[in-house]
Amino acid sequence: MLSFVKNYMDSIAGIEIYPILSLLIFFGFFVILFWWVLTAKKDYIESVSNLPFEKDNHQNETTL
Repeated sequence: MLSFVKNYMDSIAGIEIYPILSLLIFFGFFVILFWWVLTAKKDYIESVSNLPFEKDNHQNETTL
């Protein structure tokens, strides 16, 4: 089955650019994500990490 797919893909002109583009997009996404993690402010990360707990506390206060 793989040989069928390979022969079919070889017959399509200009298809060789798509694996390169997908690799560049994949690599670029993770480079940008890594850069964001390194440059994110500590207080923002702490406030976002506490959001699930704040929501639970808020729900518990309204039900009391």
